[in-house]
Amino acid sequence: MFRKEWRKFTAFYTFHKKKLLKMPEENMQHTGPMYRFDCRRQEFAPYGLTCEVWTPDLMRRPDRHNEIELNYVPAGSIAYLFQDRRVVVPCGRLAVFWGLVPHQIVHYESDTPYYVCTIPFSLFLEWRLPSAFTDAVLRGGVLLDDERRQGKVDYDEYLLRRMASESDKPYFQEITTLELHARLLRMAVGLTKGKQLETQSVYSDEISLVEQMAIYIARNYREPIKVTDVGAAVGLHPDYANALFKKAFGLTLGEHIIEERVAHAQRMLVTGNQAVMNIAFECGFNSVSSFNAAFQKLNGCTPREFRKQCRGKVGE
Repeated sequence: MFRKEWRKFTAFYTFHKKKLLKMPEENMQHTGPMYRFDCRRQEFAPYGLTCEVWTPDLMRRPDRHNEIELNYVPAGSIAYLFQDRRVVVPCGRLAVFWGLVPHQIVHYESDTPYYVCTIPFSLFLEWRLPSAFTDAVLRGGVLLDDERRQGKVDYDEYLLRRMASESDKPYFQEITTLELHARLLRMAVGLTKGKQLETQSVYSDEISLVEQMAIYIARNYREPIKVTDVGAAVGLHPDYANALFKKAFGLTLGEHIIEERVAHAQRMLVTGNQAVMNIAFECGFNSVSSFNAAFQKLNGCTPREFRKQCRGKVGE
């Protein structure tokens, strides 16, 4: 299975890389919005699936979110403080880390905009990347790609700029999911092929209980799990586990499980043609009515209306 997926993604990656070599540099200019960290944002507030262009800026406080984050710095370098350790993201090398680890920019060398992508944690686990790569990320490491840019036109910069420019398009989610999956698979294979991972460790202790609960939910939300199952997985009474989780994330374990299921359903509604009933059960709901109620509460519309709206945008 892995070899089949690898061949598919290698062909995808090579095709786009050949297209890049023919592209003049003047077509690489970003004309969309620029972002910077908002110190007023709520801790653990989700970013979702994004690819954005950010302006380097010192962060007045650390950021934390339960997505996998990718950084690409075209010029200079950016220094983060992860926990109590300083980690430098150098120019021209893709960096990957788990956003749940507190991270804060404390220095940057250039005002040149850089690229930030966020991948929902559950989606990252669904990709089943090489275990050594995934484990290194979940242990709190900052992974740096070993493919340094060659020539004046860089593939990663082209890929990320293209995704950022299409973030408002109806097809963004599907295409970005494929492209980020392919890029991380190539990175993972390159880093794990017959050698030790180059990683800058930022955790000296084991992953906290709250983070273990988040991992358990992300891996099992499609199963009929309950709060008692989550508590048992980390050796805590369910009431205490729920209280700890709510203190950290601002929502209960049950609410988080439902959010994970609904987010997965949104991806299926946008990218496939399965019946709503099949999607409901595949995402972990025990009935179509409970699925519809949860979806309506979080999105303000039914699953069918959501799919229709997305299909309507594609036809515009």
